[in-house]
Amino acid sequence: MVKRRNNQLPNNLSQLQNLIKRDTVSYKEEFMLQYEHYKALLKVFWQNPIQTNKKLDELVMFIAQVAHCYPDVLSGYAQELIDLLKSHNTVLDPSMRMTFCRALILLRNKNLLQATDLLSLFFQLLRCNDKALRDFLQSHIVTDIKNLNSKHKNAPLNTTLQNFMFSMLKDSNPKAAKLSLDIMIELYKKNIWNDTKTVNVISTACFSKVTKVVVTALKFFVSSNVTKEDEEDSDSDDEPNTKEVAMANKVNKKTRKREKQLKKVKQLVQKSKKKKAAAPVYNFSALQLIHDPQGLAEKLFHQLETTHERFEVRLLTIDVVSRLIGLHQLILLNFYPYIQKFLQPHQKEVTKLLVYIAQASHELLPPDVLEPVLKTLVNNFVTERNSSDVMAIGLNAVREMCSRCPLVMNEDLLRDLVQYKTHRERSVMMAARSLIQLYRHTMPKMLHKKDRGRPTEASMELKMKNFGEIDVQEYVPGAEVLLEQNKAGEEDSDESDSESDNESWVDISHSEDEVSSVMEKDKDINQTEEIDGKDTDLLKEKDDCKEAQELKKKQAAEVSVMRILTDDDFKEIDAALIRKHVDAPKKGVKRKIEDLKEKKELVSLADIENIYKKRKHDKQARIESVKKGQEGREKFGYKDGRLNPFSSKTNREKKKNKNFMMIKHKVRGKTKRSFKDKQIALRNYLIKQKKMR
Repeated sequence: MVKRRNNQLPNNLSQLQNLIKRDTVSYKEEFMLQYEHYKALLKVFWQNPIQTNKKLDELVMFIAQVAHCYPDVLSGYAQELIDLLKSHNTVLDPSMRMTFCRALILLRNKNLLQATDLLSLFFQLLRCNDKALRDFLQSHIVTDIKNLNSKHKNAPLNTTLQNFMFSMLKDSNPKAAKLSLDIMIELYKKNIWNDTKTVNVISTACFSKVTKVVVTALKFFVSSNVTKEDEEDSDSDDEPNTKEVAMANKVNKKTRKREKQLKKVKQLVQKSKKKKAAAPVYNFSALQLIHDPQGLAEKLFHQLETTHERFEVRLLTIDVVSRLIGLHQLILLNFYPYIQKFLQPHQKEVTKLLVYIAQASHELLPPDVLEPVLKTLVNNFVTERNSSDVMAIGLNAVREMCSRCPLVMNEDLLRDLVQYKTHRERSVMMAARSLIQLYRHTMPKMLHKKDRGRPTEASMELKMKNFGEIDVQEYVPGAEVLLEQNKAGEEDSDESDSESDNESWVDISHSEDEVSSVMEKDKDINQTEEIDGKDTDLLKEKDDCKEAQELKKKQAAEVSVMRILTDDDFKEIDAALIRKHVDAPKKGVKRKIEDLKEKKELVSLADIENIYKKRKHDKQARIESVKKGQEGREKFGYKDGRLNPFSSKTNREKKKNKNFMMIKHKVRGKTKRSFKDKQIALRNYLIKQKKMR
């Protein structure tokens, strides 16, 4: 007998939810019935919040799904859930707590709940000992704040949330403090909260009592500014373009799926065009946005001196302090003696420490402070008792220090280090030559005359700066080239005019006697001029160079004042400045251009660990070189001594090509028997003899 199916809507909530969304008025009675049931269950649940209630769980999600249909009835629904979570968040069952949070997120997505109310509650829930809930809340907080700031930045909301975050960083619960810091860092990397306030709030986390929070804050200042969104954009370049998809639609069978794909590709192309046309957004380093870099560096260094943390944590702190000193050109005199004691070849992570000492060097630092560090570095690394790699790393570190503070090096030490340019190891030789190259372009007079290289226009104009001296220029260097080009254009026009005029002139021939007399007079004059000129040539050359430089400066100043320079003009000026590093002061003398490294904001580890070595060949290259060396050589191995190659071989020669299993018994017979084998053989022999009797 088949059962009759009556109205099952009170029990089937998913079907009732679907029907309410279609027709809210008709199914209001059924909804009110469920809502009354929810209220009764909630009162019971308030009495014992530890216990799980599956029916209440289902009803909470059902009401959240249809809350937009009856806003007048459910006006206090969100507040009930918020109060419940605030009062019993630590006691609630994890599944029930997750359900209440999801219901509140549904209400927030339907704009039935303010963002500040929900986010402030979620920040408090980060204290719960539920990892799944914490991860879920973190992802929602980030996405919600990102959506709120998608069209334009909501400044009032951001300030209130940032203030709340700042209080959460000082929270006694380490998990809540760590998660709030992670949220702030993620929002900064997504260019949502990339202002100075966020960076300065994160900087306060460097002095937290929790090691994980300190490490996270330090890693934020050390890490690069590459965001995940940029990586996603770069990956989207590999997607098919509109032409390929349109051609595929023409050739293949037309389906709705392919049409949708074509529309999506067109939208992506339009989006990428808009991004390219939009103004570029410049990401500044987080360290540049700090209000008081000197105070932060001093506090971090004081913490470094008194801390007993692991070496890795101290290394991170040293990195941040060195970046602050180098970037803002701070003066922290105690930092250099502290790091000096770590400069040993056997020290753990010594290459990173060398990078940090180079980062902390700058022009405004007194050379007397850095001199002991440089001497320690040279004495411990650049000595013959160390390996070639250690010497090369030491010389590279010296070069990076001197590139930021050239006055640290004295003349005697520089000339000693330069002697390694003829070292037998290539890595040491190249490191010494890079040091020579540096001082050729900064202070060539400190080098020996033979190491200075051929003088160029740039080296002649170079002026050695004293400590604290700043070379302020009132003109654009190299702008005199624009005047020379204008003159060249005028001369070309004059030459064309003179050629047209010369066509009308007629040449008149002179007599031979007149020509010979004039030639003799010219020879006598030239001889007297050569004798007098030899003595004064050397003096004139120096004066001419100085006069030429002063004239160029005046011309460059005139052009800078009298003319508005365009992009093409600046390109020509840049080309002229490059030519100065190539062209010698004399005409017709040229040499190859040398690569000049621009001064970077930070020192990279590759600059210190850059060791020049002959690259090892792979297996295929080695085999090719071996075969090349064997060309024209006799075949190695057994030489066949037969006169007739078709004659038969001996049994001994045939045995070499046989399978081992065929000759195994013969080979074994030749080997020396053990004492046990001899005993067994003797016993068998004696038994055999006894039987025969």
